[in-house]
Order: sequence, then structure tokens, then C-alpha cells
Amino acid sequence: MSRTDRDERRGERRLPRRQLALRYVLLLAVLALTVGPFLWQLSTSLKGPGEDLYRYPPSLVPHHPTLANYAGVARIVPVWDFALNSLKVATANVLTNCAGAALAGYALARLRFAGRRAALVVFLMAMLVPVESIMIAQFLTMRELRLNDTLLGVVLPGCIGAMNVLLMRNAFAALPYEIEEASFVDGANAWQRFVRIALPSVRGTLAVVAIFAFMGAWDDFLWPLIVLSDQSKFTLTIGLNFLHGTFADDQRLVAAGTVIAVLPLIVLFACLQRYFFRGVGEGAVKG
Repeated sequence: MSRTDRDERRGERRLPRRQLALRYVLLLAVLALTVGPFLWQLSTSLKGPGEDLYRYPPSLVPHHPTLANYAGVARIVPVWDFALNSLKVATANVLTNCAGAALAGYALARLRFAGRRAALVVFLMAMLVPVESIMIAQFLTMRELRLNDTLLGVVLPGCIGAMNVLLMRNAFAALPYEIEEASFVDGANAWQRFVRIALPSVRGTLAVVAIFAFMGAWDDFLWPLIVLSDQSKFTLTIGLNFLHGTFADDQRLVAAGTVIAVLPLIVLFACLQRYFFRGVGEGAVKG
């Protein structure tokens, strides 16, 4: 082997290492941008009154960690009542989206009926409409139904999301037709094929829909702010806004309230991450 060939091979070996180093640098930068703010809020929520939050250089690790800030938030503001209201809204949103999106997605993917393509176009167009442009109409509808200032009025407009329907439709469309054809020959009707064959095959996508629905309902701020006026029915996002205005001078309590709001999302994703990553790929490739 000539010296030139050896140099070329060494260069080929060096190039992947440089690319690998660049990838790690980019990953660390993205990690710092995404996880860094949460870690800073967590650190601030655990710092005692004797620690300077604005010292330079900043300290991420509390010198004397304490949970007194969380107790202070719960003592002064009914944060647990707000969290319970948010949990009710998010749970209802998950149930309605999983059930409604699964049924609608299966109908669009597997059933033959007049207007199926038109219905699919309607769902696609619904994704293009900004939510803010229809909130006045939604509020007037809730008022006519006498559902304003109720948690049901918060849940109803988002009980079935167009994006979730399309996710379920793509997942069902990717399933092999031969499986359902065999069950059809055995005498299974559409409901039996949906419950016993199709639905268990798309559990990953259901987990994705559940996570998206829970996050959307838990983090929603504008619509609950519009439809709710009774403080006892406020969700956590509205309560945190009130918390920030009350404790504008104590960032430790604000950080503690923020961590309380984010913690359920972390727990939910940790429990469903196995199904989430499997469900992201369902429906991507036609089976």
C-alpha cells in the first residue's frame, strides 16, 4: 500500500471523528437550551432565602436546599385546587381525544362511505385555521349552551383534535389489509375488527395522542382565561399567572409553582415514553 493511500485512509478515519464531535457539540447545545431553563427553575425553587439568586457567576446547585418554597406556594395560593382542576380537564381531554380520534381515524382509513375524502379534507383544513380566530365563536357557543364558567366548557372545544384524527388515520392505514380480511371472512363486523384487531395494533399512536392531548390541555392558558371567571374553577396555568403577580418579588415561589406545573408532564412522559417512541413510527411507512 502506497503512502498516499495510507494518508487517504487516515483522512477518512479522521472525518467521522470530526463529524461525531460536531454532533456531540450540537446535541449538548440543544440540551442546554431545552433542559437548562427547567434546571435553573428547579434550582431556584430549592434555594433558601439566604442565597443570592443574582450572584455572578451563577450557582446551579443550591448550597442549602429546602422545600419551604413549595410549602409556601401551597399555603398562600390554592395551587393544589388549581392543579386538580387542570387534572380533570386534561384527563377528560385525553379520554375524548383517544376515543374520538381512534373512531374517526379508523372510519377514514378503513371504512368505505360517501364523502370520506371530503371529510379528510375538512380535517386537513381544520388544522390550518388559527385557534385564536374562532375563540369568540366558541365562547358565544359555550354561553348559549350555558357552559361558560364550567370545566366542561373548557374541555368541549378541544375534545377531538384534527391532528390526532390524522395521526390515528395514518396509523390505521398502515396496517395490512389481509388481517382484517381474514377476520371479515370469519364473520367479524366493523366494531369487532376495530376493537380486537386494529386498535391493539396502534397502541403506540394512541400513546402519542394521549401525550399530546394531555400536554395541550394542561398547558392551555388563553381559552380557560376566556371561559372561566370563578376562581375556584381556575386551572393551574391561570393560577400560575395569579401566582406570578402575587409573588413578583420572590422568584423562589414563582419557580416552585412552575416546577409544580411541569412535574405532571414529566411523569406522564416517563410512563409512556416506550409507547411514544414506538408510536411516532406507526403510520410513517405504508404496511
